Amino acid sequence: MEQSYMDASAHGRIGVIDLFCGVGGLTCGLRKAGLNVLVGIDSDESCRFAYEANNDGASFICMDIRKVTGDMLEKRFGQCEIRVLVGCAPCQPFSSHRKDKKHRNLHKDWGLLGEFSRLIRETKPDFVSMENVPALAKETIFSEFLSTLEELGYSIDWRVVKTEEYGVPQKRRRLILIAAKDYGAKIQTPADFDAAPMSVKDAIGSLPRISAGATDPADNLHSASVLTSKNLQRIRASRPNGTWREWPKELQLDCHKRPTGETYPGVYGRMAWDEPAPTITTQFYCYGTGRYGHPEQDRALTLREGAILQSFPEGYKFAQSGEKVSRKSIGRHIGNAVPPKLGEVVGKSILNMLAQ
Repeated sequence: MEQSYMDASAHGRIGVIDLFCGVGGLTCGLRKAGLNVLVGIDSDESCRFAYEANNDGASFICMDIRKVTGDMLEKRFGQCEIRVLVGCAPCQPFSSHRKDKKHRNLHKDWGLLGEFSRLIRETKPDFVSMENVPALAKETIFSEFLSTLEELGYSIDWRVVKTEEYGVPQKRRRLILIAAKDYGAKIQTPADFDAAPMSVKDAIGSLPRISAGATDPADNLHSASVLTSKNLQRIRASRPNGTWREWPKELQLDCHKRPTGETYPGVYGRMAWDEPAPTITTQFYCYGTGRYGHPEQDRALTLREGAILQSFPEGYKFAQSGEKVSRKSIGRHIGNAVPPKLGEVVGKSILNMLAQ
C-alpha cells in the first residue's frame, strides 16, 4: 500500500527524546523510519554502550527519570520545530506474569508513568508515544495518563497490537499509544505498515549452526548455553511445538507432575520454523524457561538469535569488542527492549500524520 510520508529534507526539523531508552530498541526503529533521535535517557548505565554504539548521533544520559526536568529536555530539543517525546516505562509493575498482583502498586517502578506525565506537562511536545504491556490498560495510572493528555489538548490513539502482524518474527502483544497536539492521532494498522510476515526460519534460519555450549567464532553473541546430559535427552525427545507430556516418564520433572506444572506445557519446548517465535523474555537463552529450544539444533536460543527475533538488526552491538559476554545482562537488555520494528511503526505513523 502506497504511503504519504514527509519529504526526507524535513526530517531534520524533528527532534525526538527517548525516555527509558534501554539499549535503544525504540530509538533504532524511530531512526529507521527517518526521525532524528537526539538523546536517550535511562537509569541503567550498562545500556550506554549498546545505545550509543548503534545509534550514531544520539547521546545517552544516565539519570533517574525522577530527576529529569522539563527545562533539561527543552535544552535538548533546542531549535527543533517539531518535538517528539517517547518512552516505555518499565513494565514489570503491570505485567500479567507478576505473582503479587494485589500489591503491584507498591513496586518501585509503579510511579514512573506519572513521571512521564509530568514531563509532558512541562514540555508540551508536539507528539507523545508510549509502549507497554497490555495489562497497563486496566490500571488507574493509565487512565490518569490519558486524562493528562486530554487535559493538555492532545488527540489520542492507543491500541493493543500483535507484533507479528507488523513483521516482527515473534508473537508479542503490546500496548502502543500516540498522542498529537495539532494533528489527528493515528497509529498505522498492519495493512498501512505493509510488512511481510516473518517466521523463525526467515529470521534466524541462515545463521551458522552451533551446538550447545559452543560459540560462533565470528560472533560472540551467537553462543549457546551448556545443556546437562539430561536436558540434551529432553530436547532430543522434543518436536517443534510439542510438549514435555510427550517425553518418556523418566525425563519429566517433578514440577510437571504437580497441578501448577500442568498449566505450562511449553517449557522445555522447541520452536517451529514456520511460525513466529514465542514472546522473547529476559531469559530466552535458558532452555527450561519457555519454548526456547531451537527448531532443529539440540540447544537453546543464542543471544544473537533472541535479538534478531526481537527485530534488532543482525549486526546490533550489545558488548564492546573483547568484553566478556554476560548472558544474564544482555538477555535482560534484549528481553526488556521495545522491538525496533514497533519503533518504526511509531515513527512512520508520526511522519504520515505530519504529511496530511
